[in-house]
Amino acid sequence: MLDKSRLKEMYRFVVNGAISFLVDYGILYALTEFCGVNYLLSSAISFCASVAVNYVICVKWVFEGAKNTNSRAKAVFIGSSVVGLLLNQLFMWLFVEKCGIYYMLAKVIATLLVMIWNYIAKRKALVNN
Repeated sequence: MLDKSRLKEMYRFVVNGAISFLVDYGILYALTEFCGVNYLLSSAISFCASVAVNYVICVKWVFEGAKNTNSRAKAVFIGSSVVGLLLNQLFMWLFVEKCGIYYMLAKVIATLLVMIWNYIAKRKALVNN
């Protein structure tokens, strides 16, 4: 059974994820629809922007003690984000190109799949350093 502090942390992580997703989804749509940027490039740019937002919120609000992270923990956080980006791009390509799913719906599915990786990796990077 999870203790209250872990449930609180998970709730904060979900709220942070929602905020980060809105940044990601909004930039993806704006770059693709209004600027004519290919959806894969837009997806990479929007993902990186959302990682920056996610990091700040994780350190300031989600994970207790994360403010005291060292260089190694930050490197692990960045490394996990790079893996998340690669997974995101792979899922976007697979869903759009191979499955014929609209890129905005593909983004929702890709985000849900990458979210599991993000929680495990970012918690490890910021809490268990």
